[in-house]
Amino acid sequence: MVGYCGCDMGKRFRELIKKIGGGPQSSRDLTRDEAAIALELMTQGEATPAQIGAFLIAHRMKRPTPEELAGMLDAWEGLVTGIEPLTLPTRVMVMGSPYDGRARTAPITPMVALVLAAAGQPVLLHGGDVMPPKMGMPLEQVWQAMGIYWRHLGSDRLRSLLESTGVGFWYAPTHAPRMTTLIPYREQIGKRPPLATLELMASPYAGAQCVVAGFVHPPTETLIRGALALRQVEAFVMVKGLEGSVDIPCHRPAIVLHGAPHSHQRLTLAAKEYGLQGAELTLSPVATLPDLYRHDREFRRAILWNAGCYLWLGGVCDDVSAGLEQAEAVWGGAIALWERLQALTADRSTTP
Repeated sequence: MVGYCGCDMGKRFRELIKKIGGGPQSSRDLTRDEAAIALELMTQGEATPAQIGAFLIAHRMKRPTPEELAGMLDAWEGLVTGIEPLTLPTRVMVMGSPYDGRARTAPITPMVALVLAAAGQPVLLHGGDVMPPKMGMPLEQVWQAMGIYWRHLGSDRLRSLLESTGVGFWYAPTHAPRMTTLIPYREQIGKRPPLATLELMASPYAGAQCVVAGFVHPPTETLIRGALALRQVEAFVMVKGLEGSVDIPCHRPAIVLHGAPHSHQRLTLAAKEYGLQGAELTLSPVATLPDLYRHDREFRRAILWNAGCYLWLGGVCDDVSAGLEQAEAVWGGAIALWERLQALTADRSTTP
């Protein structure tokens, strides 16, 4: 365990609750090591349900710090089965969207990932099942509707597919079962704990990467950027996307940050400037999404807009216009990759 040796772990966790739960006048921030210890204790069964609930509420009320989130990410890496580095010509884009899904707008991230992969930009998405408190549509359901099945794949098979196809989806319940023990608390407390912010910037990939995280509120942007800097992440993109996701909107300008945590550029990307402004994509039943991806004009516009932007942000193309041209050119290849992944993941008998 990071930074702690002792036999009374329950007592130790109680001290951490006291530290963050003292109210506006006396609560104090955790150190990076203490935050790592807290997550480890909660996922190892060393903290009681009452203690876990108290910690999650107190941490939310106090507001997390970049140091605390960095510490929890330190612990998170030891609690999950990640993907070992690959020898690839470009960084893997690891895209993090809210695990509790979409409740108002249609997700396009899986199709964007296929276009990016077809254009030479490898992409790894991650997520899980329907999750409280939002209980929105998770990406895993979208992949299933597309006939691509990731949940049964072990880390070696997932790594192989990422290498050979340029795209992958890391299904958290398979690769991070200890983290899933904390999901029921989200429903019971009725609010997103800081763990939800952790999921936006977590990366299960150990190789050269660009972390892509969505956000809604400016404080979340600052938290994520600070935590990534402490973690010495070399490249990142942050997007004020739809419902906190990494989907860049077509109907309004989007704030985007990219570069390195200590040296980044803040800009606004507007689809209108490229003739791609469109309506907000409202949430549709998940079974209809594959057909919309293939044939609906508004969906295709949004997918190409996102792919073009990310091809530029990832360094594959020199500017957004070149990225848009490339995305359009590889559309047929993305459809072919979709069909290839259907065949490659069809055998769901594989165990992790």
